[in-house]
Amino acid sequence: MEIKGLDYNTQRDNLLLPEYGREVEKMIEHAISLTDRQERLRCAETIVKVMLSKVPHIRENADYKQTLWDHLFLISRGQLDIDWPYDVSQAEKIHAKPQPMPIPQNRIKLRHYGHLVEEVTEKLKTMPAGTERDELARRTANQMKRDLALWGHGSIENEKVVDDMARLTDGVIQLDINQMSRRKHSATKDDATKKGYNKRKK
Repeated sequence: MEIKGLDYNTQRDNLLLPEYGREVEKMIEHAISLTDRQERLRCAETIVKVMLSKVPHIRENADYKQTLWDHLFLISRGQLDIDWPYDVSQAEKIHAKPQPMPIPQNRIKLRHYGHLVEEVTEKLKTMPAGTERDELARRTANQMKRDLALWGHGSIENEKVVDDMARLTDGVIQLDINQMSRRKHSATKDDATKKGYNKRKK
């Protein structure tokens, strides 16, 4: 039900910067209608003070005055003809829509490992056999185990890491599961030794 004579928000134009309210927009419309240039400038200066009272937290920004005048220019839609005390030539960039980010089209073979592991395994495929490749493969395998644990795949047994590494490198890297098991056993033993030492120390 609409009552004759009342001004409804649904019948009004959308506010460009709602934080300042429709009152400020009407003040700007009045300033635009003034015929005297100096009077328009004085009116604009008063409007900026009112705008500041609407958003007092903007004072925290070092260039808050520039921002207020930029906003005044935007709300006036560039129709306020005054000698602007600040350069407002870049004001319209505030509301410019950012360019959409391109969506990566390359498909990850095993998503739970992510792009990083896939990039490293691609590098492993072209590296010559040797100590450097073996060390990179070892580090990558450790990262793969952490990724599996993070994604909650339950089992992070060495067999899965070995199989996935071979799959990602097209069979170039064949990890030694026995060596990985010995390393795991050694790490567990070291942890137990450290805990026993710390317990005796206490």
